[in-house]
Amino acid sequence: MPIDSSIFKAYDIRGIYPGQINGEVARRVGRAFVDYLGARRIAVGRDARLSSPEVAKGFIKGACSQGAHVVDIGTVGTDMLYYSVAKNDLDGGAMITASHNPKEWNGIKMVRKGALALSGDAGIKEIREALAAGRFADDPSEAPPTVATRAIGEEYARHCLSFIDVAAVPKIKVVLDPGNGMGAVGAAALFDRLPVETVRLYFDLDGTFPNHPPDPLEAQNRAEIVQWVKQEKAQLGIAWDGDADRCFFIDDTGEFVPGDFVTALLGEHFCRKEKGATVIYDVRASRAVRDKVEAAGGRALMNRVGHAFIKKRMRDENGVFGGEVSGHFYFRDNWYADNGMIPALLVLEMIGREGRRLSEILAPLRERYHISGEINSKVSDVTAALARIEERHRDGRITRMDGISVDYDDWHFNVRPSNTEPLLRLNLEAYSRDAMERRRDEVLALVRG
Repeated sequence: MPIDSSIFKAYDIRGIYPGQINGEVARRVGRAFVDYLGARRIAVGRDARLSSPEVAKGFIKGACSQGAHVVDIGTVGTDMLYYSVAKNDLDGGAMITASHNPKEWNGIKMVRKGALALSGDAGIKEIREALAAGRFADDPSEAPPTVATRAIGEEYARHCLSFIDVAAVPKIKVVLDPGNGMGAVGAAALFDRLPVETVRLYFDLDGTFPNHPPDPLEAQNRAEIVQWVKQEKAQLGIAWDGDADRCFFIDDTGEFVPGDFVTALLGEHFCRKEKGATVIYDVRASRAVRDKVEAAGGRALMNRVGHAFIKKRMRDENGVFGGEVSGHFYFRDNWYADNGMIPALLVLEMIGREGRRLSEILAPLRERYHISGEINSKVSDVTAALARIEERHRDGRITRMDGISVDYDDWHFNVRPSNTEPLLRLNLEAYSRDAMERRRDEVLALVRG
């Protein structure tokens, strides 16, 4: 059976079930993964998608046949898989999930020792090449599988709670929306231990995602939690994506909080606790991150987008915290990995310590930093479009860390190509709304030719 090479992405393996990814594809990937790492002990977790038990079973079978001992941690969030691999010093791990993709998708996120992600540059490429060459198509002689099952919810909850002083969490009303995804597992383990009143939406695990798609970055998927925050007069709303490694916030007025504003506030928090601390942020982010971190005595370092790249930079620089516009947040004391529950706890603690509503804490950022949000444009020739942008803005400070970033004193933007589609993604910021909208439209005209 040939394997569709398009399922091998920049950060994971992902495709439509059963045509592109299924138990047999996962079996071969499991063998190739163990062979690539030389792994002896790995963990495997899965999300609530209807196809995940089959895909996980195939991956585990392949891993065992290649000689690995597998710890099956069951139905968990991706950040729980990272925790299990790093905490127990395993050789690697795999999470069966398609994250925020629709229900017909599935995939495999893979990490090595220390929960360091495999990527298209290191690991996924080698697995793709091995399978394309026909390796691992047949099972070796049947060896008895060595699989242990382990529940990790209790120890995971204690680990996350170690990041805050629970006594500082205020007695406020909070709306929670995991969207029938894996956030329900982590949130159920944590929020019963907090002094908050919760309104819980869609906590039943359901891989068909019957209420809304599991991607809170899309405004239409946040409509219900926004409505509930307003209706319940709650002080905070928290949502998670399908595999719960990303976390999103709605303030007490029902306004969405951009990921870079969350990064700015949490970066400031860590730099107040640890003078001179380093915070990593991505090329798309608001200058609010740099300004808040530096004002708190920290060092803010810009980086390529993507969890594999952020985690590596976090380790290289001993970064205490990292954040992406997309809602991924990374912590040195979480083995430099991203986690979807720790940011929720930290924001609750921050509201308690500040003694103010989140909208009041955010007001200075919203007054000064006007961001476009990410705008995707289909283009017929990505290279030509980037050349047009660079030529027009040669009077700005141009960097090419990830796509093209152009900085002026009073505004800046990044345009970067999609890894998988003929798209360019624009993020732009200026110090007034009028300037942001004017500059946004000018750059979009160049992007779209």
